Amino acid sequence: MSTRAHECLMRMYLEEHNLESYQGSIPRWCSGCGDNAILTAVQRLCRDEKLRPEKTVFVSGIGCSSRLPHYMKTYGFHGIHGRALPVAEGIRLARPDLNVFVTTGDGDCCSIGAAHWIHAIRYNMNMTVMLHDNQIYGLTKMQVSPTSPKGLRSKTTPRGAFLEPLNPLTVTLGIQNASFVAQAVDWIPELIYEILSRAFHHKGCSFVRIIQRCPEFLPELLDPWLHDPNRTLLLTHEKGLQVSASLSRVYKNQREHDPMDIDRAREIASAGDPIPVGILYHNPSVPRYEELHAIEPLRTPELIQRGLEAELDKFTIWPQEEAG
Repeated sequence: MSTRAHECLMRMYLEEHNLESYQGSIPRWCSGCGDNAILTAVQRLCRDEKLRPEKTVFVSGIGCSSRLPHYMKTYGFHGIHGRALPVAEGIRLARPDLNVFVTTGDGDCCSIGAAHWIHAIRYNMNMTVMLHDNQIYGLTKMQVSPTSPKGLRSKTTPRGAFLEPLNPLTVTLGIQNASFVAQAVDWIPELIYEILSRAFHHKGCSFVRIIQRCPEFLPELLDPWLHDPNRTLLLTHEKGLQVSASLSRVYKNQREHDPMDIDRAREIASAGDPIPVGILYHNPSVPRYEELHAIEPLRTPELIQRGLEAELDKFTIWPQEEAG
């Protein structure tokens, strides 16, 4: 390696990144959308963990939440509807050196992507999955989603939704090999950051449901919980969240919960009021698919180059040899 290339490589590794280093395009979400709080928490996490932008990738499907990769100055993959998780799993296998994040919505993950969601939890590959749950299809202008409350009037249910909503927490906790399940709400940004930080440091598939407001189509849906702090239950534990004194003065409804207790986690997840916020389940001993099915050798630059050359050679027009 030349001296100049070595110096460039060293500068890349030693470069300090501030918050602006991770800010991509200007967000186009509605004013007051909970996605803005999630984006801010993610950018803070990248800065505080000193994640190199060229070693970090955000994968999404389709929906309001899935625009997040556009607003991050890192690598990103905006996939098709419901397919964010298998794309992320492919990246995880091919490039285990990358920090992989998945951002998906309640429609993207829990409807068309439900099968991928189940198997991603089962595979338990090392990635951080953020489910933005605003309980409505927002990008396509107000259709009922799997997590919409019963009775909700929408463009697809003008007489009111007639099914009980799907609970992403209880579903995830019921899947074999679940290893990290947590919940946050967009009106407590301090805890979004803390929970995502814990999720990032977990070695396995971290599933974080973030309940968020949709100011355009469901502006008052979560007001009862927003205006009454007692309807939010903070889960604390020495192996889970540590709530600050200032936050405790507002949110006094707290319960100590051991995140290793999956039976208790399922019981807490089943209650929608008060809304539980914190780490419901954390088991670092669950095996990961990429450890059980390691790919050898890793895709080195040499192997990638040989593969590209082999493919390009298929379309090469070689000069004909002169007739003897």
